[in-house]
Amino acid sequence: MQLKPGLRLQSVADETQVIIVRGSGEVDVRCGGAPMVPADATDVERQPLDPDFATGTLMGKRYADADAGIELLCTKPGEGSLSVGDVPVPTKDAKPLPSSD
Repeated sequence: MQLKPGLRLQSVADETQVIIVRGSGEVDVRCGGAPMVPADATDVERQPLDPDFATGTLMGKRYADADAGIELLCTKPGEGSLSVGDVPVPTKDAKPLPSSD
C-alpha cells in the first residue's frame, strides 16, 4: 500500500485504527497479522486475528519502525498488534525531559 502522512488505516482483524505520522512509499502495514486498509474502504473482508500478533494496541500511543521509516499514531485501540510484514512495530519511547535543576 502506498503510504503518506495523514493517511488513516483500519484493521480488518479487529477494531484498531491508525494515522500515518511519518513514512511514504510502499510499506506492508499489518495489524493482527492481516494487511490494513484505508479507513474509508467499503466491502472489506474481515480476517481472523493471528494469535502471534495479538498483544494489542493502545490509543494515543505512537508506534515506529526506523528500518521501514514509518511512525503510526493509534486512534482506536484493538486486540491486534502492528507490524510491517512479519516484523512487529514497537511503541515509540517518549523523549526524556531535560532536568530543571
